[in-house]
Amino acid sequence: MSFEDTVRKAMNGDDQAFLEIIKAVKIDLYKTALAYLHNEGEAIEAIQEVTFRAYRGLKDLREPAFFKTWIIRIMINYCNDTLKKQDQLIMNEDLLLTEGKIDDYHQFEIEDAMQSLDDRSREIITMKYFHDLKIKEIAEALHCPEGTVKTWLYKALKTLKEKLVEKGGISNV
Repeated sequence: MSFEDTVRKAMNGDDQAFLEIIKAVKIDLYKTALAYLHNEGEAIEAIQEVTFRAYRGLKDLREPAFFKTWIIRIMINYCNDTLKKQDQLIMNEDLLLTEGKIDDYHQFEIEDAMQSLDDRSREIITMKYFHDLKIKEIAEALHCPEGTVKTWLYKALKTLKEKLVEKGGISNV
């Protein structure tokens, strides 16, 4: 049975099918939450909340083929809302301590630069490069033309590169 068929079954009320599709995307959800929230506990809590929201709103999904894009979009929205409520960025002390022991600061620099981007830019880069979504899929998720997504992505990458160079970080992005 294909992933889309399993999604259709879940949309028709099959709880076991819903569990299967959540298992299939849970790593992507975790990576997204961790990239935004920088805290394992909050990332796990985000997965629980997004799973609940997806279960409750599955009937609103129009096309089973876009389940992954749809649920990642829910996760990104949840993370953005969480960060706005906190009105500050949460830095994971374990990550900072680990990064302090390693001579390679590239990951930390990229995460720091990503956090300084506006929500839309961070969202598009996350969808494109962390979840390997195609421009067409991003456009459908954001309800805008592909050309607009390409423009936003170009500007987001340009801004990210400028921020990395400005901080003396990675200049060969």
